[in-house]
Amino acid sequence: MAELEKNLLKTAIRGFSRVLILWLLNQKPMSGYSISKELKRLTGWSFHSGVVYPLLYELEENKLIRGKWIKRGRRRIKYYSTTKNSVELLNRVRGLLEMPVKEILKDLIY
Repeated sequence: MAELEKNLLKTAIRGFSRVLILWLLNQKPMSGYSISKELKRLTGWSFHSGVVYPLLYELEENKLIRGKWIKRGRRRIKYYSTTKNSVELLNRVRGLLEMPVKEILKDLIY
């Protein structure tokens, strides 16, 4: 893959990563580690903790997600879930994708 292509794809995925995280958490509460694994499964790109956790902190600070610590054996794991604000935002994103952007995305996919 040419360097320009790689950079373009990387930029597109990074730009959409916050929405992907919100979408994942709207399905079910997840830990940061689980989110990283799902992002890799969905995109084929590795999302390291140095990328995922700052995004989670940003989303939490902006009240789009909430974190809750759960004790698992000796460890504590923070599980994130959506808020009313994030569900409303996801609905606005869905609305945006119903516009002509949807046709562009379809064309890119098929």
